[in-house]
Amino acid sequence: MAHRRTWPSARWALLWAAAATAGVALVGGASIVISGWLIRGVEAANGGRHTAEERSTIGDYFGGVSAVFSGLALLLLVITLLFQQRELRLQRRELSLQRDELTASRKELSRSAEADMRALHVQLTQMAMDDPSLAAVWNDHPEMSQPALRQHLFANLTFNHYVLALSWGSYSDAELVIHAKSLLSSPAFRNYWDAARPRKAELSADSPEGRVFRLFEQAYADRERGMPPPTA
Repeated sequence: MAHRRTWPSARWALLWAAAATAGVALVGGASIVISGWLIRGVEAANGGRHTAEERSTIGDYFGGVSAVFSGLALLLLVITLLFQQRELRLQRRELSLQRDELTASRKELSRSAEADMRALHVQLTQMAMDDPSLAAVWNDHPEMSQPALRQHLFANLTFNHYVLALSWGSYSDAELVIHAKSLLSSPAFRNYWDAARPRKAELSADSPEGRVFRLFEQAYADRERGMPPPTA
């Protein structure tokens, strides 16, 4: 069955190939005949073959001049494209610099806004330290004496100071651990830390406060184990 199916397909392929060959031969022959008629017509219009050949030679001279101008036009086109490419490259570089400047300006504005928020927090904390009755609004330190309340508020300000310093790159992680161990050697700060740990543990690890909290926790654990402070 496979042999019977293959034979008709091969026969049709041969027939199509023969037809295509005949078509190409027919078109080629017709082109030769038509070209001969056209050549005779050109010779007759120009007064004979000799006159047509002379005029053809003159046309070749003009063709050479045309080729020269075409080459010059192509050269000018290439030069124009090269200049446009250079201009586009310079424009891309300028746009990249502008984008970098906008990014830097955005970061600077973000840092400025963060500093303003920290300043407002300091102002609110200062008001609560001056008037302990205002601290009841936050409800963070119930039933605490006024001296202990002021210590807790000041310790919180100190913690936020290191949050801002780490955000701005003033301290490395190792340097901040050293400062945290120094603070945790104070009983007043340890009291604040023991009270604030449950809330600060809920902070996102990617936030500045979360990073500083985990560094303070590292310092707290190292201190409990009696490890020496890391060198900056």
